[in-house]
Amino acid sequence: MWYSFRMNEMIKNKSPFYPGQPVPVELFSGRDALIRRIRQRCVGQTGEGKPTALFVQGEYGIGKSSIAGIVQYLAEAEHSLHGIYATLGGAKTLEDVARCILDASVRSGAFEPNRSERIRNLLARYIGKQELFGVSVNLETIRTDAPQLTAPSSLLDFLRGVLKQLADTEVKGILLILDEINGITSNADFAHFIKGLIDTNALSRTPLPLMLMLCGVEERRREMIDRHPPVDRIFDVVEVEAMTPSEMKEFFRKAFDSVKLMLDDNALDVLTHYSAGFPKIMHIVGDAAYWIDRDSRIDHSDALQAVLLAAEEVGKKYVDQQVYKALRSDDYRSILDRIAKMGPGQMNFTKAEVEKGLNETQRGKLNNFLQKMKKLQVIRSGENRGEYVFNVRMVRLYIFLQSLRASKSSDSSRKAT
Repeated sequence: MWYSFRMNEMIKNKSPFYPGQPVPVELFSGRDALIRRIRQRCVGQTGEGKPTALFVQGEYGIGKSSIAGIVQYLAEAEHSLHGIYATLGGAKTLEDVARCILDASVRSGAFEPNRSERIRNLLARYIGKQELFGVSVNLETIRTDAPQLTAPSSLLDFLRGVLKQLADTEVKGILLILDEINGITSNADFAHFIKGLIDTNALSRTPLPLMLMLCGVEERRREMIDRHPPVDRIFDVVEVEAMTPSEMKEFFRKAFDSVKLMLDDNALDVLTHYSAGFPKIMHIVGDAAYWIDRDSRIDHSDALQAVLLAAEEVGKKYVDQQVYKALRSDDYRSILDRIAKMGPGQMNFTKAEVEKGLNETQRGKLNNFLQKMKKLQVIRSGENRGEYVFNVRMVRLYIFLQSLRASKSSDSSRKAT
C-alpha cells in the first residue's frame, strides 16, 4: 500500500518491534515460568559454584535467541555471572567454533565498563585499533590462535583465565551461550567436543562454575545425539512453546504503549489470533500495524491490513517458495486451502478431516499431495494412523495467511463486479 506524503502527515518514531532480531530486554514479555526454571536450575546453581548445561530448543522463530538474551541479562545483573554470547552461524569446524568464542569473549562485558576493561587487558592481543564506536577485533590473530582452543581442556583453561581476570569484580562464574548452531551439529567433532567439555570440567579437581547454554531446534540436538549418543545425558532440555493469548496481549500492549499508541481491544484480538503464539510473527504483524497506523490508534482495520501484509513478509523471509511452485495443480491448491482453513494454531490434521471438504477428483489426488508435502519436508507422519504434522509452525501460519489473503482478494473481486 502506498501513501502520498503530506506536510501534516504524522512522523513516526522508532518502531517498538524487531522483526528478525532478538527482543531488547526492556520489551521482553511473558515466558515467566520458563525463565524462572532456567534461573533456578541453571543460572542460580552456577552462581553457587555448580556447573550446568542447558539446551533451549524450539521451532524456528519461537524466540530462543530472545530468551538467551534475557537469561544473559539476568545472569549478569542478578547472579554475578559473566556472559559470553557466541553465535555460530556459518561455523562448520571446531576451529570455526573457537574463533566465534574468542571473538565473543573480546566483545563481552559491554554493559559493565569495569569488566570490559579487564577483558580487554586479558585479550589485548586480539584487539585492533580504537574506533569511533569501540574497538575492532584482530581477526587474523584470532584465526591463528583458535586451533589452540579446540580441545575441551584448553577452552576450560581459557575460561578460567577470564574468570580469574574478573575476580575482583565479584563475578562468580561464566555463562557461555552458543546460538545459531545449525551448521555445526552435523559435524561429529562438535558433539564429542561438547560432551568432552562437560565431562572434563566435572572431573577436574576444582570444576569451573560454567553454565553452558545451547540454542537450537530439536532436530539439531537429535543430530548431535546421532553423532555421539552420550550427548543425550548432558543437557537439561527446555522446550520453548508458543506464547499464550495472555502473554501475547501483554506483549502487544507493552509495545504499543511504549510509543504512546492506543490499541483497540478488537484490534488486539486480531493481532493475537493471527500471530498464533509465534514471537517472530508477532513482531512482523506488530511492525506492519505500527507503520500502517495514521491516527495514533491501532484499530480493527489497521490490524487486518497488518495481517495481510505479514502474509507476504513471512512468505518472502521464511517459507521456501518451492512449496507453492511444486503444487501447480488447482486440485493440489484446493487441498492446501482446505488444510489452511483449519486455523493457524492447528499443527496436526488427519486425512479424514481434509477429505470432508474435497470433491471426488481432489480426494483421488490427496495421497499424492500428502506424499509430495512430505518430500518437501513441509509435513511428517504423526503418531496416529492417518495423522500428519507440520514440521515448522511458521510454514503452517504462512499457508493460513496466504489462504486468508486469497479469500480477501476473491471477496473484493466479487464486490467489484
